[in-house]
Amino acid sequence: MILRLFAFTALLYALGFALFGVTLGKPAPADSRETAAIVVLTGGKGRIEQAVDRLADGKAERLLIAGADPLVTEADMIDRLEGQRELVECCVDLGSESVDTRSNAEEARRWLDKHDYDELRLVTSDWHMRRAAYEFRRELGEDVHIVFDAVPTRPGFFTLFAEYNKYLLRRLGVLIGI
Repeated sequence: MILRLFAFTALLYALGFALFGVTLGKPAPADSRETAAIVVLTGGKGRIEQAVDRLADGKAERLLIAGADPLVTEADMIDRLEGQRELVECCVDLGSESVDTRSNAEEARRWLDKHDYDELRLVTSDWHMRRAAYEFRRELGEDVHIVFDAVPTRPGFFTLFAEYNKYLLRRLGVLIGI
């Protein structure tokens, strides 16, 4: 009986992992709704560039780079985003209070409240979007409209495996009250 229970649990885990791997986040459609704000989570290639491109395209009026290293300055961002000086100076905020996905959502909540925004475009890697969406939904609730705008990547097996486990453990922890 215990062996069957273990095999069933392993099968559920494997199916969940497979589903997780084939249903990664997608970029928002070109005709997606404009929002007041964009929040981009640091930590992956192309995230900041995609968020700044969306800002330049008029998809939002302001951008928070959540989880930026405290040593990164506005001048560093201008150097990184060649030709975007005016955009960075007027409309980009560097948030350095967060260290993980949960604190990204908390930092974003404070920033949204400060600017009185009730909608945002969330930019992160496709493999990270599900967990980020979960944390942002938990923190922001249903009163904030979120457009999910994933950056396409080619994640390796171990990246997906680690992300799936983080997501699964977080969900299970909430289910059992941890």
